Amino acid sequence: MVTINKQRRHLGQKKPFKLEDIWRIRTRLEIEGNQMELALLDLAIDCKLRSCDLLRMRVCDISSLGIIHPRILFTQSKTQRDVQFEITAKTQHALSQWLFVSQLSPQDFIFPSPRKTGAPMSYSYYAHIVKKWATPLGLDAAQYGTHSMRRTKATLIYPRTKNIKAVQLLLGHVKLDNPIRYLGVEIEDALKISEDTDI
Repeated sequence: MVTINKQRRHLGQKKPFKLEDIWRIRTRLEIEGNQMELALLDLAIDCKLRSCDLLRMRVCDISSLGIIHPRILFTQSKTQRDVQFEITAKTQHALSQWLFVSQLSPQDFIFPSPRKTGAPMSYSYYAHIVKKWATPLGLDAAQYGTHSMRRTKATLIYPRTKNIKAVQLLLGHVKLDNPIRYLGVEIEDALKISEDTDI
């Protein structure tokens, strides 16, 4: 059950974006020429990392000699466990464009703070951007946040594959029950079975 207080702050699990939402956000950012936010959108979806890990990534974590790597091994700060993720061709292009215009050095954060030199983008600023993406789509921005980005690709993969183990590996979850709760798998599957059972 979701609880909403007087400020309409959404206290439950943040919703993932749907595929059509992502395409609409991406198209708008391309039209605006907003290369930083486009790179942020694409990398956040591909890497499926928690915001604390995404924001502390440096240029040298994803590239060398100006080339974006298609696969990355990254140590999660919460669990200290390595997780692998892919960087798709579309995301590689968006990142290359962003790194070119921003002229970031290998040791720079990929998404630097617009206010503090040498610091990464803050969590609150990232959260503000995600909500800004949701609002023009007619979505309730209170239901979307940084964790929406982590959940988006996982919630698109599971219905297609039904492979919960793959989702577990991609999210870097230690226990299998974590992605099960995370995706709402049990209740969704139970409802589908019930719907398909005609008596």
